Amino acid sequence: MKKYKLTTNTKTVSGNTLYRIQALISFANVTAGDLGGWVEKESSLSQEDGAWVSGDAEVSGDAEVSGDAEVSGNARVFGNAEVSGDARVSGNARVFGNARVFGNARVSDSAWVSGDAEVSGDAEVSGNARVSGNTEVSGDAHVSDNAEVSGNAKVSGGAKVSGDAKVSGGAKVSGDAKVSGDAQVSGDAEVSGDARVSGDAEVSGGAQVSDNAEVSDNAEVSGYAEVSGNARVFGNAEVSGNAQVSGNAQVYGDAEVSGDAEVSGDAKVSGDAEVSGDAEVSGDAWVSGNARVSGDAEVSGDAQVSGDAQVSGNARIFGNARVFGNARVSDSAWVSGD
Repeated sequence: MKKYKLTTNTKTVSGNTLYRIQALISFANVTAGDLGGWVEKESSLSQEDGAWVSGDAEVSGDAEVSGDAEVSGNARVFGNAEVSGDARVSGNARVFGNARVFGNARVSDSAWVSGDAEVSGDAEVSGNARVSGNTEVSGDAHVSDNAEVSGNAKVSGGAKVSGDAKVSGGAKVSGDAKVSGDAQVSGDAEVSGDARVSGDAEVSGGAQVSDNAEVSDNAEVSGYAEVSGNARVFGNAEVSGNAQVSGNAQVYGDAEVSGDAEVSGDAKVSGDAEVSGDAEVSGDAWVSGNARVSGDAEVSGDAQVSGDAQVSGNARIFGNARVFGNARVSDSAWVSGD
């Protein structure tokens, strides 16, 4: 037995005739005789299970609503889109193209899901968010506000993408990570764990931001760089190449960490300082000002390198040592103690 019929109440949308539907039997939260939304043809809404279209919602083209899914409010599902399972599409939301919304997923407000995008699990897309391309939003992920997820990007787990943030290319945002503000995550970059990327920050290439790390303000993390632990990269700082920033380390100001350099522990790199090559800055060390640490140099302990100082080669600065001014420490020299 059919659960609904097409009534004689019609309207024309983009040259297509849509019919108001009416329930023939009671099912789910629908009572026999209830008027529903608008569909172009019977294949738009399955005659089986509890699927329903209500309010002024429209399903047209070759789109299909099935399972126990519901399309309500002023929502539109069209093209070759599919809404199935226990999914809900409501408000002024749009699902079109070859997009699929299934599982317990929710698309609401004025959000759009298009292209070959998939929204599944308990994921939510809300606000004015746009999910397009071949993207996947799954798990308990939430894309909201004016955020955009495009390309082949994946947002999963309990991750949240909000504000005017953009996740594109083959980027992945997972775990309980948050990308917000005007931040951008692109290329094959990954943001995971409880990591935060905010402000106007950019994470690109094959870079990884994980654990409880934070990248904010106008900071950039690119190449195959890694920011992990409780590390923070902020201000106008740049971390690139194969550089690693970990532990409780901080890189800020206009500082740059590049090459295969490592900044770890409670170390700080600030100002216009640069740490490059295979250099290591660790412990409670601080590199600031216009200082340069390069080559295989190491700065550790409570040491400080500041001003226009340069530490290069296999040099070691440790203990409570201070290198400042225009000082140069190179080759295999050691500066230690106080």
